[in-house]
Amino acid sequence: MPRRIPRTILDRLRTPRRFPKFLMGASVCVLIAGLLSPLSQAVAADTPVAAANDYCGSQCSDILPAGQNGNATLAQILLNQAFGTQPAHADDQLAPYGNLASGYSALTDAKINDFFRDASFGVPADQVESTLKPAGRTDVTIVRDKKTGVPHITGTTRYGTEFGAGYAAAQDRLWLMDVFRHVGRGKLTPFAGGAPSNQGLEQEFWRHAPYTEADLQAQIDSAVANNGARGQQALADVRAYLAGINSYIDASDSGRYFPGEYVLTGHKDSITNAGTIEHFKETDLVALASVIGALFGSGGGGEVNNAVSLLAAQSKYGVEEGTKVWESFRERNDPEAVLTVHNGESFPYATKPATPQGAALPTAGTVTEEPLVHDRTGSAATATATGTSRSATASALGSARRGMSNALVVSGKSTASGHPIAVFGPQTGYFAPQLLMLQEIQGPGLSARGASFAGLSMYVELGRGQDYAWSATTSGQDIIDTYAVELCQDDTHYLYRGTCTAMEKVEQTNAWKPTTADSTPAGSYRMQVWRTKYGPVTHRATVDGKKVAYTTLRSSYLHEADSIIGFQMLNDPDYVKSPQTFQAAVQHINYTFNWFYADSEHTAYYNSGDNPVRATGVDAEFPVWAQTAYEWRNWTPATNTADYTPASAHPNSVDQDYYISWNNKQAKDYTTAPWGNGSVHRGNLLEDRVRKLVTAGGVTRASLTKAMADAALADLRAEDVLPKLLQVVKSSPVTDTTAAAAVTKLSDWVTAGAKRKETSAGSKAYADADAIRLLDAWWPLLVKAEFEPGLGSDLYTAMTANLPVDEAPSAGHGPTGSHAGSSFQYGWWSYVHKDIRAVLGESVQGRLAKPYCGGGSLGACRDVLISTLRTAAGRTAAQVYPGDDLCSAGDQWCADSVNQRTLGGIKHGKISWQNRPTYQQVVEFTSHR
Repeated sequence: MPRRIPRTILDRLRTPRRFPKFLMGASVCVLIAGLLSPLSQAVAADTPVAAANDYCGSQCSDILPAGQNGNATLAQILLNQAFGTQPAHADDQLAPYGNLASGYSALTDAKINDFFRDASFGVPADQVESTLKPAGRTDVTIVRDKKTGVPHITGTTRYGTEFGAGYAAAQDRLWLMDVFRHVGRGKLTPFAGGAPSNQGLEQEFWRHAPYTEADLQAQIDSAVANNGARGQQALADVRAYLAGINSYIDASDSGRYFPGEYVLTGHKDSITNAGTIEHFKETDLVALASVIGALFGSGGGGEVNNAVSLLAAQSKYGVEEGTKVWESFRERNDPEAVLTVHNGESFPYATKPATPQGAALPTAGTVTEEPLVHDRTGSAATATATGTSRSATASALGSARRGMSNALVVSGKSTASGHPIAVFGPQTGYFAPQLLMLQEIQGPGLSARGASFAGLSMYVELGRGQDYAWSATTSGQDIIDTYAVELCQDDTHYLYRGTCTAMEKVEQTNAWKPTTADSTPAGSYRMQVWRTKYGPVTHRATVDGKKVAYTTLRSSYLHEADSIIGFQMLNDPDYVKSPQTFQAAVQHINYTFNWFYADSEHTAYYNSGDNPVRATGVDAEFPVWAQTAYEWRNWTPATNTADYTPASAHPNSVDQDYYISWNNKQAKDYTTAPWGNGSVHRGNLLEDRVRKLVTAGGVTRASLTKAMADAALADLRAEDVLPKLLQVVKSSPVTDTTAAAAVTKLSDWVTAGAKRKETSAGSKAYADADAIRLLDAWWPLLVKAEFEPGLGSDLYTAMTANLPVDEAPSAGHGPTGSHAGSSFQYGWWSYVHKDIRAVLGESVQGRLAKPYCGGGSLGACRDVLISTLRTAAGRTAAQVYPGDDLCSAGDQWCADSVNQRTLGGIKHGKISWQNRPTYQQVVEFTSHR
């Protein structure tokens, strides 16, 4: 519960420590009035919202930390900074979410809503907190419930319903929406400040989607023109939604209850109210969509890195043997990989061609990254800023995406009730305010409750309808290809279908100065991208003696708005009535997602995305020549359209016994772009638990939730790889006392379940803390000692560029970073697992091309492991967990902890580590229309 405001607050607000000059001339009365004034013109009411055709029987639940309210006035921000007080509904879902880590073992169906919230349609009369008719409209009502403050939007007209959705979105996420429309345009630093993190964010996404305003508008025009009546309806919905957003902007501006971040960043004056909050427009939503698509829905890329590592392998071993070594690490179609569609059905895509054609591999040593940032001044020229740019470039150009989220879906054949059960949700990181927001929307052609990305909530994107629920995980199949365009005339002209053609330069200059919110000194830079018909330039190199630019072409490039049609269908109760109509709806979503469905009788799965039909012989793993023969089939450059694989070629299924997904491989022969889909993947943590439940039968909502929660605390390395490592170490008596003590601790941890779990709720200390520290220290040491001697330093370094060695919860590397919850997606656990099993003489399918640990000798491998384990045992907690701006050195629990990363002025407390969806549903429908 928020702490009470001390009586001395008036004095402290006059000179708050964090804002020493900002409020010296401000009227405290104005601040307190702003604090006490409502965030909208809502009035208390006891009018219930009737449940519209709800077939869930009170068995649908969901949770989204930290809380629904993501807006705060200036005074509320200052109170939070000074005393930790929270605005209403800002963090009331954080504690139940966090408590599942310690409470899941005793979970029953009756206790689910101790950790989740009731997701039934409607609001009972005694649970109505407020009722609002936005802008005085008579065709829409926004009712918020007492427990969470979630908006329940009910309209009698389609326009009014969408107006209400826009108004409610602005009430809850206006500042965040504004931040991300600027991120999508690569203009975050002038808006929010020049902090290095802001610089990195805008650089990463602008490199991915360097759109002009004309590009953004063209995408709207195309989506409307190509989708008939649904396209026209989508445009009308967007316009009504925007009208609602802008109505709230005007109301909050005149009423002076707009988000306080606008004052802290210099856009509004706290005394005179001077300044402007810009209205939203249609192209802003496309900019927002491009950010979300880049974060979670654009699999592929990394072809240049692949080529560099292949060349390193061929240099080390020769062309034939080096290619075999590279392929064994790539694990394109590993026979031991966990699958979502596990019935043996094959869905070939992006497989290795028998005779590759058109490959454009660079001459070794000639590859350079295309610079994005130019003309740095001031704080943009610091070592920190340039380091941030390097990280942003690596993230943008690699194949390892923030591909998160998980799903557990069980057919009614294996449940206690005979109805399917699903526990699923998107793992979108943790932010304050959260990227997602909850709502219920009921109106003509609309009936859904769930989560949507802020600023895109004209439809529920992940949630439930009247008698069905759906969710998604990032799939990561390859929809991005790299082309080598041959240069002509100079470095900014290239051959396009035989004609020397000028590249298009797209650029913008960003400048910032210090604000109350961001004290980063003044600075500026110019971002520049060269665009070709084959996409933006990412690298330069020499191929077969010719100078080339490598470009990246994404099938969803210039099509960020297209997916709106699929989401519209998912919200339409007259469209989605069965697994088949669900699959038909998500086929209209061009982002790379795995989609899951459950109603009272059926389950279903479909993998979405515009998978381009590649020319015969093209290997999607590597750059190819930008020539007609190697282009996507029937590709039209002006609109970036082509032939795409048919729906039947995408992994899909109806009523499989169960489905699991944690960004693992979708199906047999279906190649995913990220590396690491081998014998050990975090999907195994779900597969093992759900398969055991299904085998036993009688699955309940509680038992399936417990399986998810148990996997959320598991250390993948300890559960699936450590037993094999210890088997090697124990193959002879361990006489070294340091190593023997370490082996005992690690063995005991494995026996105890290999969890990273507190000793008791709120203890902020792990059971088996020493063993966890040992493995965290040992893993990078053992991987390097196991593989680098055999691979050589050049090849080992190149391979680690394709796939990071580790992604433990405390690791601040890889696409996820620290304090983000999501862990164990990217790492060398499968390589270690296969190599160690080979050393032990066990059967290994899809084994590595060569032995590495000790050169394949059990004794030599044991020596390597014991030596590195001794070194790890000598590492102190402060060395393993060096500390950061949130944690002191040596604080193991804090290093792992999940933190809601601030994107605004309100901060929340940390929670114990869990590796689970940010927004999560637990659903079991009892009947069907």
